[in-house]
Amino acid sequence: MSAALARKEGAGTSRPIRLMIVDDSTVARAVLSRMVETDGGFELSAVAGTAEDALDALEHVEVDVILLDLEMPGAGGLKLLPRIMAAARGARVIVVSSLAEDGAQVTVAALGLGAADTLPKPGIGRFNGRFSEVLLGKLRALGAAGGSGSPSRVQAFAPLRAMAAEPMRCLAVGSSTGGIHALGQMFAALPPTLGVPILITQHLPAPFMEVFARQLGAAARRNAVVAQDGTPLRPDLILIAPGDAHLTVESRNGRATVRLERSRSASGCLPSVDPMLQSVAEFYGATGIGVILSGMGRDGAAGAARLVGAGGSILAQDEATSAVWGMPKAVAEAGLACAVLPPDKIARRVASRAGDTQWR
Repeated sequence: MSAALARKEGAGTSRPIRLMIVDDSTVARAVLSRMVETDGGFELSAVAGTAEDALDALEHVEVDVILLDLEMPGAGGLKLLPRIMAAARGARVIVVSSLAEDGAQVTVAALGLGAADTLPKPGIGRFNGRFSEVLLGKLRALGAAGGSGSPSRVQAFAPLRAMAAEPMRCLAVGSSTGGIHALGQMFAALPPTLGVPILITQHLPAPFMEVFARQLGAAARRNAVVAQDGTPLRPDLILIAPGDAHLTVESRNGRATVRLERSRSASGCLPSVDPMLQSVAEFYGATGIGVILSGMGRDGAAGAARLVGAGGSILAQDEATSAVWGMPKAVAEAGLACAVLPPDKIARRVASRAGDTQWR
């Protein structure tokens, strides 16, 4: 996501975004503090050297975003992440750690526990010297999404559409920032079997995908694999877009089969949710269901329009449970959504189309 998009998504806050930095390194705390203090849009509310110290501080301060290291004395950031998020009363967490390397299992674990985003520490060789720009962009977007003490906002979107009556034959899910946690919540609320193939496009770098597939499969109680070109779609098999290609569906020898594409998408994302939903619209029509979970930007809106135009249905995550209400907001405001709900309630809507009467 570009810094310009992050600034746009973060626009409209009436006060500085309040931050907490949690890191045992005095050098790291100093570097991060200087980065945020040079921008008038941020206020450094607290600094802590351990996760335990952060929990103590959160009893007395309110913050919107927490920058959290994972390797620290004591229990550490990963183990105490759920407690920190609960104590932070809605603040978003960005993991800034040397462990946030491409493919690091702990990175996907932190995202699954509810961290909104991760960044490797400065000096690990990423962003071509643009670490500060990338960090501040993410802080603006996540801070604007609301933390503790944020004024409540009334969701405003176009009228909801009626869901199609045809039994579901394919489920396609798109997500980005905050999406891994939302996916875990949604799959935890789904029945063990749906009887349809499940496609997922989650914005993640390619080296993360195998770890993500393993962790999602365990949480979803289903087989989950990174999709390869030519993979056949099978009931209850979760196919995940690789980090360097769009996941689409085509017919090969009369069977629904994966086709990987690397053409430029309207959203500029790779992988993009749009091509996935567009292909589901063409192949499944009214029997396809698309779900748009937490994420920045508008990826998925164009594909959702194609799916709705073909008679299919779109469900969107609500603002209150989204780390960033960008992608779901785009489809809701366009009048493409049949419902705007938390992930667990989205699961019930999906299951109601699977033909299992106990979920109706």
